[in-house]
Amino acid sequence: MKAIKAAFQHALAWPVLTLVLLIVLDVAHRASFLSISTFEGHLFGAPIDILNRAAPLVIVSLGMTLVIATRGIDISVGAVVAIAGATAATLLAADPTHVTQAVAAALAVGLIAGAWNGVLVAFVGMQPIIATLILMVAGRGVAQLLTDGQIIPIGAPDYLVLGGGFFARMPCAVWIAMAVTVATALLMSRTALGLFIRAIGVNPVATRLVGLRSSAIVFAVYVFSGLMAAVAGVLMSSNVRSADGNNAGLLLELDAILAVTLGGTSLNGGRFSLAGTVLGALIIQTLTYTTYSIGVPPEATLVVKAIVVLLVSVIQSERARALLVKQLKRAFSFAQAKPAGDVTEAAK
Repeated sequence: MKAIKAAFQHALAWPVLTLVLLIVLDVAHRASFLSISTFEGHLFGAPIDILNRAAPLVIVSLGMTLVIATRGIDISVGAVVAIAGATAATLLAADPTHVTQAVAAALAVGLIAGAWNGVLVAFVGMQPIIATLILMVAGRGVAQLLTDGQIIPIGAPDYLVLGGGFFARMPCAVWIAMAVTVATALLMSRTALGLFIRAIGVNPVATRLVGLRSSAIVFAVYVFSGLMAAVAGVLMSSNVRSADGNNAGLLLELDAILAVTLGGTSLNGGRFSLAGTVLGALIIQTLTYTTYSIGVPPEATLVVKAIVVLLVSVIQSERARALLVKQLKRAFSFAQAKPAGDVTEAAK
């Protein structure tokens, strides 16, 4: 009993349970949900499709996790995705052979965008939501200027492999997301950076007083978030074989914030979980797949997603769980204290 109680108190218990319940629902609706087949040496199936489509969200959410851990927020990641994709597509339209230059330019754009946010937040002292809102609005306009308001098709084969190709039977996007996740986890666990980020989130004033260069760390976190958004922009534009300055990455920032919070990262800063963030991204993508597969109308998908996120967030809240347990104990003790007839009469 104690082991079960300890398991449910683990930070990842509820995200794992939520993901398992969604998978059970999918299996109940379609028995072949977990089946994976091989075609031309590549793996196909619903689990592979979910992993492939969740890869960009996982990458963006990793950057968002570190930003939120410092008590910040970055609502410009969707616009940076659009700018990165538009930059790569514009260069490839001029010369499809310059794939390396196109990818490097897209990543550079992400670094510049992150540096812009970092300067405004860390050195100018602007509120994170306002600083990133500026780039969210302006960035979408920049992406549309780069594409001239049109959808630019991408035909460079080497570029299309990144988001739509396969390596060792698995989609390349999944491998890239795994590599980014492992690299970020090692950076946070094997260096003092993870501890510094947590310290800034807990008490930014105290970290400055003890001599920690908190402004430089906050700046670096926003640069990292911009870079992750650019990587996701490359994968998404490669997957759809085009760049759309208007719709690429639209509302992706909201899904990233949801993934981070579902994974147990505190919006108050100081506590974050990269593994939880990955689980949160998988929950969102699996939920999207589930709503479509069971026949939920597309216009109701966002409502269903919001309800599930609300329920999981409430369950994860220690205060909400304590209140629920208190009410259950009170109801149980009331039922124990009253005779059956009195309980029936009270119910009437």
